[in-house]
Formats: sequence, structure tokens, C-alpha cells
Amino acid sequence: MVNSSNKQSTESAKSSIDKKRKCLFKGFSRLTLAERFSRLIEMGALTQKDVRYLKSGGIKKTELAEKFIENVIGYFQIPLGVATNFCIDGKRMVIPMAVEETSIIAAASKTARWINEYGSINTSIKGSGVIGQIQISQVQNLENLKKVILENERDWIKKVHQEVIPSMYKRGGGIKGFKVRTLPSGGEEDKTQEKMAVIHVIVDTCNAMGANIVNQVCEYLRTLIESHTNEKVSVCIVSNLSDSCLTSAEIVMSGLDPQLMEKIEKASLFAEKDPYRAATSNKGVMNGIDAVLIATGNDWRAVSAGVHAYSARGGQYQSITRWRVKKDQLYGYFSAPLMVGTVGGMTRLHPTSKICLKMLGIKEASQLSRICAAVGLVQNLGALRALTTVGIIEGHMKLHIQNLTLGAGAKGWEIPVIQKHLEIIFGFKNRISLSQAVEALKALRKKTANPMETLKKIREKHQKQALATLKKIKAKHEKWIDK
Repeated sequence: MVNSSNKQSTESAKSSIDKKRKCLFKGFSRLTLAERFSRLIEMGALTQKDVRYLKSGGIKKTELAEKFIENVIGYFQIPLGVATNFCIDGKRMVIPMAVEETSIIAAASKTARWINEYGSINTSIKGSGVIGQIQISQVQNLENLKKVILENERDWIKKVHQEVIPSMYKRGGGIKGFKVRTLPSGGEEDKTQEKMAVIHVIVDTCNAMGANIVNQVCEYLRTLIESHTNEKVSVCIVSNLSDSCLTSAEIVMSGLDPQLMEKIEKASLFAEKDPYRAATSNKGVMNGIDAVLIATGNDWRAVSAGVHAYSARGGQYQSITRWRVKKDQLYGYFSAPLMVGTVGGMTRLHPTSKICLKMLGIKEASQLSRICAAVGLVQNLGALRALTTVGIIEGHMKLHIQNLTLGAGAKGWEIPVIQKHLEIIFGFKNRISLSQAVEALKALRKKTANPMETLKKIREKHQKQALATLKKIKAKHEKWIDK
């Protein structure tokens, strides 16, 4: 009875936190920086100490950078923001994202809110382990190699656990097994039948990304393999395509416009069948995943390599996501190897990465992997929704206007004036450029009696141009109909 009571109390507390976070997410994008910090403290995502650190601009001294890379000269800062409205596996959370591209965080937050209204996001992990590869470029006796590995597998695993990764083994990690593969050893012009052998070593690295650990394990096994066979090991290296462990995310939505669902499915099929479209679609997925990985100090390049390689596993590069309409519901799927860590390297040493992991409220690498999968799928849905409704220009370039305004050199009170001016022109032409921002700023700064009247004349000029273009299109269209 006590256990049941404690369980109900815990669930009630979680429900209360979720409701509080949902309320605090409202209007978040319209808050000032100080108000955002206040909300995040109220949510429990940040502490006062975290806020003081972030307000100070992060790390100033280069001592820590010297521990990460060579020839240090400073830091390159990427904007750090938070995506709101996410509810993953029934848990509401704030998603830290480090990214330089406009609209990514806004699109993620907006799409997550839309999903909350009509559906849910659920994630899972199948399998475990990072793959290490040991190559024998010209195997002398393949059958003997397989036999030796099979006979010594248990003993070799025990030795690795004792001598190479004892701490990881105690935490529940370690080698899960070996697998021997064969590939042609020569190039396309080589007509010989010689083979290379590739031994896959599958290692559960617990909460570490594990590349260095797996490399050490493979190098240790090199000596054992060579001493028990007449073979010569050529290369030992971790693989970023660790498809022995796949992270999946699924979005299910009900009550949507049937036409919209159909458009999203057809747009998905386009990316599944055409590699040219798939490249851009997958880039959009990685917009979300990479931003979370950078914020948490993970190797985003390794994860990207694995995702892109996995998307071409069938022989053709295709979309890593899939959307289908089934029984009046929209289903979205993502599945890929996501090698991430919550301990070691940057995640353990960089104070901003530690804050971001704490913001997510997670400790295990599997949790971070599932969050990344969910964010990537949400980002993909946001892009597909924009493409099939208002178009990518409408969804992306409006937010880009702020960048154009700053790029033109606007300051202080000039910024909102130029932004509004550009938004009006965008409404006429459905496009905007830096030259138009520069033109407006020059007019605003020109010493005239009424600079605002000058801006109005510029807008009227652009409106006339847009109307003239429409008339030309209409005339061509009417001639085509007559023919």
C-alpha cells in the first residue's frame, strides 16, 4: 500500500510540473531576455547561478579551450536558445538548441505546440552498442579466422573487460559480441577473388559516446587476433554507422485537415524517392538534432555522418523520415543510429553543456538520443507543413528580415522601422533582399523633413512593380488560354 501511495504521489507531482510548464510556455517568444530567464527559473530549468553565468556571456578565459583543441586563439560563440512546447513521451521539457540559422527554434516550438493540440510524440530505442571495426585487408584463411574468433570470443571479451574497460564493465557496459564480414579486397578493375575480412566489435559504452573507448578496445584485440592467427590487422577504427542501436521517434496526429495530411504524405514520398530532395529534407531534420547536440557538447559531425549513411543503406540516398495517412490519422516516423553521450569530454567539462543537460533533466545517453530523434522529426514536420501550405519562403524569410535589417546596419530605433518596412514590401513581392534593406536605411537617415514619407514612396514603388509583374503574368496566361 505504501509503494502504491508513493507511486501515485510521484505521478501527481509529475503531472503538476507538466501543467505548470505548459502554462509557462505561453507567450514565451514575446518575452524579454530577463522575462525568459525568470520563466526558466520558475520551470526549474535554470538556477540563479546558471542565469548569472549565461548573462556574463559564458566562458571568457581560454584555459578550458586549451584542453579541447590545439593552437587556441579564442572562442566562436553560437547563439543558444530554447525550444518550447515539447512534450516527449508524456514529459514536458525545454529543449536547449545552439544554432546560427534563423527560424529553426521558432519553427520547432510552433510545430511542437501544434502536435500537442492534435497528437503526441513517442520515442524508443532498439538494440545497443557502438560498432568498432578491425580490418584485415588480405585475409589468408577466412574459415580459420572465424573459427579462432568463435573459440576465443568469451575469453577475449573477459580480458577486454578486465584490462581495458573495467570501470565501464562494472557500470553494465562492455563487449556484446563479434561479427565477421567479408568484402572484395581490390578495386573495380581488380579481377582477383581476394577478400578482406572486417570484424565488427559491438560495445555498449553506457552513457559515453564511446569513440575513443571503442578504438582502444579494437587496438587491444588487434594483438590477440594476430597472435592467434597468421593474419595481419590493417586498420582499427570506430564506425559512425552503428546500426546495432537505432533510436526511433513517432508522431501521431488526429483531427487534421485531410487535404493537408495528403499533401504532407506526398511531400514525404518525394523525399523518399528522390535523393536531390532527400538531401534537403534530411538537412532540415539535422537542423534540430545538430542544434541539441552542439548545446550538449556532443560530436554532431559523427551523428550526422551516421544518419546520412543510414539513409542510404538500401543503395539509394533517401529521406530519414516517413509520413503516412492511416485511418484519418497522420503518422510520422524517424529511425537512425544516434551515437551521443552525457559523460566525458565537452559534456562533462564545458559549463554551458552541463547547464543544457541539466535543463533537459536527463542523465543517460539513451534519454538524450530519444530527445534528439523527437526534435529532428518535429523539425521535419514543421518544414513539410510550411512547404505544403504557405511555402518555405513565407515560413522562413519573414524571420530572416531581422537578419537583413541588422546586416544593412540598422541600429536602435531604426530596427523596428526598417523591419516593418521590409515586411510590407514582402507582402507585395513575396521576396526580400539586403539591397532593399540598405535602400530603406539610407532613406531613413537622409536629412529630409519627413523620412517616413520617403519610406512610404519606396513601398509604393515596389507595390507598383509587383502589380506590373502580375499584369504581365495575367496577359501571358490569357494568351495561352486563347491558344
